[in-house]
Amino acid sequence: QVQLVESGGGLVQAGGSLRLSCAASGRTFSISAMGWFRQAPGKERECVAVIRWSGASTYYAGSVKGRFTISRDNAKNTVYLQMNSLKPEDTAVYYCAATPDRRPISTYSDSVGYNYWGQGTQVTVSS
Repeated sequence: QVQLVESGGGLVQAGGSLRLSCAASGRTFSISAMGWFRQAPGKERECVAVIRWSGASTYYAGSVKGRFTISRDNAKNTVYLQMNSLKPEDTAVYYCAATPDRRPISTYSDSVGYNYWGQGTQVTVSS
C-alpha cells in the first residue's frame, strides 16, 4: 500500500502562485509515476501533470503548460506542483495519485491505473 497526503492548497488572487506538495509513504518502491489531477464542481476530473518517479520525464495538460511545474524529491518521497500565473478557471480540488504501471508518459493522463489517491486539497483562485 502507498499512502499519499497533499498539502499547500488555499485561496489566492488571479496571477498569484501556490505550491502543492504530495508526501508518499508505504511501499513507495512500487511507484512508477505520480500525477496531479483536479476536479472542479460539475466537471470531470482532469489530469494536470505527471512525472515519472525517476523524474526522467513529465507530462502537462495544455491548459497549464508554461504555468505549472511538477517536480519530485525522492529523498523525501514528495512530489510538488508549482502553480504560477493562476487563473480563476484553475479553481478545483487537486488530488495527487500514484501508479505502479510502466507505460508511455503521455498515457499517464488517463486516471485508469492510478491505484493510490490522496484526500485532495482545495485551490481557489479569485478574480
